[in-house]
Amino acid sequence: MPVTHAKPFIALACGGTGGHLFPGLAIGQEFLHRGCDVLLLVSPKEVDQQGVKSATGMEVATLPAVGFSRAQRWQFFEGFWKSFLAAKRIFRPRPPQVVLAMGGFMSAPPILAGKTCGAAAFLHESNTIPGKANRWLARIVDQVFIGFPSAASRLQQTTATTGTPVRPQFQPANPGACRTALGLHPQRPVLVVMGGSQGASGINRLVLQALPALSQALPDLQFLHLTGIQELEPIRSAYNAFKSKAVVLPFLTEMELALGAATVAISRAGASSLAELAAMQVPAILIPYPTAADNHQFYNARAFADAGAALLLEQQDASAEKLAGLVLKLLQDQALHEAIRQELLRWHSPRAAEQIVDQIVAHLKARGQGRWDLNDDHSSAASDFDPANAGPSVIL
Repeated sequence: MPVTHAKPFIALACGGTGGHLFPGLAIGQEFLHRGCDVLLLVSPKEVDQQGVKSATGMEVATLPAVGFSRAQRWQFFEGFWKSFLAAKRIFRPRPPQVVLAMGGFMSAPPILAGKTCGAAAFLHESNTIPGKANRWLARIVDQVFIGFPSAASRLQQTTATTGTPVRPQFQPANPGACRTALGLHPQRPVLVVMGGSQGASGINRLVLQALPALSQALPDLQFLHLTGIQELEPIRSAYNAFKSKAVVLPFLTEMELALGAATVAISRAGASSLAELAAMQVPAILIPYPTAADNHQFYNARAFADAGAALLLEQQDASAEKLAGLVLKLLQDQALHEAIRQELLRWHSPRAAEQIVDQIVAHLKARGQGRWDLNDDHSSAASDFDPANAGPSVIL
């Protein structure tokens, strides 16, 4: 017979990529603030295992889920079934009141396991084009939270536009202090290069090809390049050959330091990365991952570019000359740089995690499920995320 606990118990399925994990951590922190117990369900991938080290006060469990690929269908289905059984086993002594999934291959097993023990089920979809897992799961959950309004028409469920949560530490910081903490000169501009939680070989290659032009035009320019594990040493060697001031790392858990140090960024266009750029007001050149499912990164990037909140460069059209030109434009055209910073404010939803938790709590109160008077002194009005007010288009 389940043991009775005083605090509500929340399970968050948020692993697979940094884009799923870090918004989940932000929501988990909000549930902790409300006095709940929080369990994070993650994958064995390195990004998850490293990322959860910052999850103070939350329990963590690793499920054996793996992403789907046609070449490894059996491994996917085996991981799915084992993850479902593992989640049921975890939930048996203490069934959660809520299971919230953040999308991707980690979502379905915990949602299905949670529903077998009576949990309310919720999804968050951060992209403009919902992923396959969320399109399927949306039919069986209680509500879906979305980052972009355009996702609503593709989901068969009630949706609430909240934006994508970012962790509380993502807010504009002193650039000099962030640069010093990373070993960079505090007064010199910094170009941050990031390809998502696992790096991006296409971006890495383009940046190295553009490095001669950038170094010649702006000798004081510094680089913080997050390469991914596979390409660390060749890229570090390339910067050394040009004698450029560069910090080259495979990845960085403290991304708030990287974006706090940035003058300009080059980035993929995963929704979580865009939310963090918006929170830190970092003008960026977005190079969408060209083989992302349903080309969703392109549509994410185009939404920002159409609003004047970023510059868009498609990888198939990219060259070293084009990339260097856009970087120099953002660094040298102060009016454009400031205009993009202001437009980014319109895409930042600082209360996204709070709004999601508010709506989940309201749903469970209506069902009379659980005790929800612990630190429950929050009240959210309509979402403060309003892309409809976006400004003129900047697509290059």
